[in-house]
Amino acid sequence: MKPTRIWDLLGLLVFAAVATWILVRVFYGSFPPISVFAGASLYPVAVIEVVLAFMVRARVANREIGADPRQLHPITAARTAALAKASALVGAAAAGVWIGFLLYLLPEQSFLSAAAADTPGAWIGLGGGVALVAAALWLEHCCRTPDDTDEPAH
Repeated sequence: MKPTRIWDLLGLLVFAAVATWILVRVFYGSFPPISVFAGASLYPVAVIEVVLAFMVRARVANREIGADPRQLHPITAARTAALAKASALVGAAAAGVWIGFLLYLLPEQSFLSAAAADTPGAWIGLGGGVALVAAALWLEHCCRTPDDTDEPAH
């Protein structure tokens, strides 16, 4: 499995930000208030992935990969790497959505009291998206064996 490319994550983030900004400009009056808890759900997932990364990293470093019950099964390692790749994409998309909200909310704060009230929740959501991307990339990195390289085979 190839490592997640940063450009793919940035492209998704920009697309989500632009699409969200357009939608928020049109439909902001129809949205419910943004709670500070709206984007907070990504933080526990990021914490879980960081803990998982340290566990996987220790097993890989000690060469405890195999079919023995006390070892990390190779299928589990592959599933963990897939989880990391998916989480990085989800985090990038979420961060893009919150950036799209902030692009609308920040200029409107002085005119709309609702925009000022929604801004802290959007900042917390952006932090959650960024935290999830960072945790997912770290987990993906920890899933690599010491023999893995980023160079393609010739």
